[in-house]
Amino acid sequence: MIEEEPTGTPDIVIDLPDWVYWTYLGFTIALRVLAVFIVPRNRRPQTATAWLLAIMFIPEIGWLLFLLFGSHRVGKRRRERQAEVNRFIAQTTHGVEFVEHREDWPDWLEPIADLNRRLGAMPLVGGSTGADFYPDYDTSIAAMTKAIREAQRTVHAEFYIFGLDDTTQPFFEAMADAVRRGVTVRVLLDHVANLRLPVFRKTKRFFIEHGIIWQLMLPLQPLKGRWQRPDLRNHRKLLVIDGAIAFTGSQNVIDSTYNKSANIRRGLHWKDLMVRFEGPIVGGIDALFITDWYSETGEALFHEVGEAQPQTGEELIDAQVVPSGPGFDGENNLRLFNALVYAARQRLIITSPYFVPDDSMLYAITTAAQKGLDVQLFVSEIGDQAMVFHAQRSYYETLLRAGVRIWLYSAPTILHAKHLTVDDDVAVVGSSNMDMRSFTLNYEISVMVRSRDFVRRMRTVEDAYRARSRELTLQEWTRRPTRTKLLDNIARLTAGLQ
Repeated sequence: MIEEEPTGTPDIVIDLPDWVYWTYLGFTIALRVLAVFIVPRNRRPQTATAWLLAIMFIPEIGWLLFLLFGSHRVGKRRRERQAEVNRFIAQTTHGVEFVEHREDWPDWLEPIADLNRRLGAMPLVGGSTGADFYPDYDTSIAAMTKAIREAQRTVHAEFYIFGLDDTTQPFFEAMADAVRRGVTVRVLLDHVANLRLPVFRKTKRFFIEHGIIWQLMLPLQPLKGRWQRPDLRNHRKLLVIDGAIAFTGSQNVIDSTYNKSANIRRGLHWKDLMVRFEGPIVGGIDALFITDWYSETGEALFHEVGEAQPQTGEELIDAQVVPSGPGFDGENNLRLFNALVYAARQRLIITSPYFVPDDSMLYAITTAAQKGLDVQLFVSEIGDQAMVFHAQRSYYETLLRAGVRIWLYSAPTILHAKHLTVDDDVAVVGSSNMDMRSFTLNYEISVMVRSRDFVRRMRTVEDAYRARSRELTLQEWTRRPTRTKLLDNIARLTAGLQ
């Protein structure tokens, strides 16, 4: 009888010596033990826990990711330059003498302004205006373009994303025209954020061909010796004309679809808010540009920080620039937001496209709602970044149960504006989201404004959002599918890896 040959693929067995197994086991145990000593040091408990979980489950990969992304500190040279600029700002303050002193201003505001100055060097200044709001994308681009066309000395443009396309073509042409008139035009744009854009090469070529002085922010170029944690980014958005006019807010210089095929296919458009300022507050915004220019190029432009003249009229504002980012020892924006939330007495309205708070902010907001304050949160009905969107949703039930009213801005628009109003007295507008990325990893700009008229106009913007939104109820939210709840909760775990 002939035996049949076995069919199929034979199993491959690698018989390793016992010492290899025990060595590997000891190595992975050592990695886990080492993580317990190193990872929690000077980190939030939730962040440390997330990193420890990653290392405990997959030690080798977890440690590799931790070495790449675990530290949010920037290099020593960059921190030294930041400190040098802070000293310069503290010595050349202009506008403090114009701050309005009224008995009916809330008594909690002065300590918060003092806190902001100790953290970020910028004082509260008076004599400014913030009269022009631009909640429409194209209108904002047109207003900034017009201001550039009227520039006489300098144009300082700093944007997280800066792309040449059909929408922004007039903006770029205005910069080129300004250069031809003898105006010095300087541009800062984030490296990684723009690197993935299809128009990046065309944008750089335009700068070079038209004599626009430009520089990448936080460049990731290891072959040139430029290296830091890959996801540290400069997220600021600001434009300063002649040291006298400034725009800042949430909008980038690019089409409202970001020229991404996925966005165009889904019909997504971004909705932002920019504000135009004049008066002494412009000096603080320009100082922030000069800080970043100095950090990236080593060129000090301190002599270009002008003294914008105080404005006249009945609708003047007191305002304070609050810079934040890895170059500062404290999380300046998080401390500002928490202080304002706890200070609120009647109403608190938050607009943030990416709302992933740390524990301190979550407790502050829910406490405000539980005290009976009118607390409202505007977010988008849909998201453009899946993990962040689901992480954000994981907080909705806690917020709703505390009494926070959540408004979902109707699809397919992404509500990308970032601002906060407190009672009828104070507003904050700028580039900072209320998430741990903006608190820890991104350079941001926030402008705190004390003005009831400014807050009234911000309320008009919020009312327009409300008209385009639907309110999320606790009953609706608790009935969402189980698979969606699971995805939200898993995404929440990743939010702590900062």
